[in-house]
Amino acid sequence: MSALHPPVLATDITPEWLSEALQERHPGTHVASIEVMDRAEVTNAHARLAITYSAATTAPPTLFCKLLPVDERRASITNTRMGPREVRFYRDLAPMLKLRVPEVHVAIHDESDDSFILLMEDLVASGCAVSDGTWGVDTDGAATALVGLAEIHARYEDPAMRAAEAPWVPEPVFGSTYGSVMLQYGLDNHRDRLTDNFAAIAEIYIHHGRDLHALFTQGPKTIIHGDTHVGNLFFDHGTIGFLDWGIINVNTPMREVSYFMNMAMNIEDRRRSDRELLRHYLDARRAFGASEITFDDAFLAHRVHAAYCVPASCQVVTFPANMSEGRRVFSDAFLARAEAAITDLDARGALREVAGL
Repeated sequence: MSALHPPVLATDITPEWLSEALQERHPGTHVASIEVMDRAEVTNAHARLAITYSAATTAPPTLFCKLLPVDERRASITNTRMGPREVRFYRDLAPMLKLRVPEVHVAIHDESDDSFILLMEDLVASGCAVSDGTWGVDTDGAATALVGLAEIHARYEDPAMRAAEAPWVPEPVFGSTYGSVMLQYGLDNHRDRLTDNFAAIAEIYIHHGRDLHALFTQGPKTIIHGDTHVGNLFFDHGTIGFLDWGIINVNTPMREVSYFMNMAMNIEDRRRSDRELLRHYLDARRAFGASEITFDDAFLAHRVHAAYCVPASCQVVTFPANMSEGRRVFSDAFLARAEAAITDLDARGALREVAGL
């Protein structure tokens, strides 16, 4: 682990600090100046940095910076340990995977206070695109991405491999009432903006959350990204890349596959091709040597996991009045994907069929 301590703000990054931080990936680099071009508070604090170097270097002229937030959310975000997990993913696992992820130039976690910093590829400068929510992955893109996910799932299906390479990746634990509280708020205040199917599954989650958690974690275990909706992807000239690895966890692969298809694909593409894509994923698993999952079992799991789109939408259904226009557009598209999936796949019926809920 680097002896450098992560700065609190992007504006605290000095040329001297960055010069030292870049030595591991770019030996001999000396930074002359840094300009903070854009800053935003999302879950974490984000910024884009323009770097001037004293001499030629292999380091890039712009970097994307990710830090803990400095507002009242800092303690709660720190407690999730999303930052340390993402740092470890990029340092320990990403170099061994073929899946497209951002190139990371600095990844530091300080165990004394769980602060962290990631300085990574500026995807804008790389010519990549991130969806505003209104457009997503098409069938061809999904097919390629599912092969990449199948490779990870196959690699880490072996508990010995997980213990050797990623013992720090946790299994999901049920306990927080966060989702239930927000879903209840949505039902109490915005019921007219939700479909009956969505509302029915929200009620089940509120009253039987532990049972649903058990259902959503049922099946063979492996390492998954955990949050493969369209906002956590980027589009690199036909290749799908995966962002935001903060909630990487050990779970069933069908949780990932279903959520990716339901919440990252264009709705009409998903409707036309989800069965074909499921078979494609299962074939890829088989080719990588993973355990067998039958198509019937996979499709039933796909229907069950469509219900997960409801708790995943818990923030969206509060419909906060102070949303930016960009956030509103993304949230509306997110909810539209969720509601289409649970209706198309009869997620409510699948819960009744599998678990009597």
